[in-house]
Amino acid sequence: MTEKKTVPVNQESKSELVFTKKNYQLLLISIAIVVLGFILMMGTTDIYDFRKTTLAPMTVLFGFAFGVYAILKK
Repeated sequence: MTEKKTVPVNQESKSELVFTKKNYQLLLISIAIVVLGFILMMGTTDIYDFRKTTLAPMTVLFGFAFGVYAILKK
């Protein structure tokens, strides 16, 4: 009969995260900035106010841009 050959299995299957802890922190900050922008858009009074038409959209866009930075940062 033939002998069974054993193949050594690498027990160390250490999975590394794609991002570092700092990247995840920056992503959470960017999500908070986007949520802040949407909170600034809320309300029923004075629809064409500076806060709702200018400040809030700029805050949301800054949050998305900050998120891109957080993803690309090494």
